[in-house]
Amino acid sequence: MKQIHDENGNQTIISEFLLLGMPIQPELKAPFYALFLTMYLTTVLGNMLIILLIYVDSHLHTPMYLFLSNLSFSDMCFSSVTIPKLLVNMQSSKPIISYTNCLTQLYFFLLFADVESFLLVAMAYDRYVAICYPLHYTVMMSPKLCGSLLALSWALTFSISLLHTLLVSQVVFCDSNIILHFFCDMSALLKLACSDIHINELMIFIFGGFVLVVPFLLIIASYSCILFSILKVPSVRGIRKAFSTCSSHLSVVSLFYGTIIGLYLCPSANNSTVKETVMSIMYTVVTPMLNPFIYSLRNQDMKGAFKKLLEGRKFPFFLKL
Repeated sequence: MKQIHDENGNQTIISEFLLLGMPIQPELKAPFYALFLTMYLTTVLGNMLIILLIYVDSHLHTPMYLFLSNLSFSDMCFSSVTIPKLLVNMQSSKPIISYTNCLTQLYFFLLFADVESFLLVAMAYDRYVAICYPLHYTVMMSPKLCGSLLALSWALTFSISLLHTLLVSQVVFCDSNIILHFFCDMSALLKLACSDIHINELMIFIFGGFVLVVPFLLIIASYSCILFSILKVPSVRGIRKAFSTCSSHLSVVSLFYGTIIGLYLCPSANNSTVKETVMSIMYTVVTPMLNPFIYSLRNQDMKGAFKKLLEGRKFPFFLKL
């Protein structure tokens, strides 16, 4: 529970929030519920399939697919943080979330969103080394380096998410407990604050740049180097190989950063709750759902592993029982 101040300055206790950021007409709730449930199940099953394929096929035990398996795990958890609660609230006459669960949801939302940004950078660096330094790839992308990149990514996001969550827990809220969002988004929570939130805004600015802007610039730099490397020795075969190697990752990067830039960095004067909700659904539901399709349909290695799995040659022992 959390103390709040009403308009007369009296202190009361808040124990829950109302999540009213999904303005759906009653007659449309059933089809939207079915849609979100289908998208969520597709996200979970698709990303679990990616992880399974990478686990059972030894040809996919490479740095690129190590990062991809972590990305799939992150995507699966990212959607699981918000969508199950959304589905429950859509079936409820009072879409509530407790104060403790709200902070918990905020923490894990930030954790899995931030780690995806770092994983995309690691994958971009892997593609840079593979194309620009193919003869030194196994040395430069050693298991030790890959493990260190993964450990650093998870450790940084764990610390940053915890910091933001602890700062939000110190905020004093006003008498309204209505969050105009379908989950406990940090910006939506801070709009309810009555206390000074300058430190929160400063940390968002500092770590927002560190988590989003810096990784995005590093990805741009990696692909710029790849482009210059290809142009030095232009050939149809080289361009085709580079495209097949990088196209899947570039598609995921475009989806992830495109929606976030559209929502947070390019706000419009009439930025409505509906627009914010739609954009949030894009990066919490649609992007994690599309990632398995992007990596399976545009990746020959994944197609080959999936074909072997269907033929029964690569089933793990627990699936043969």
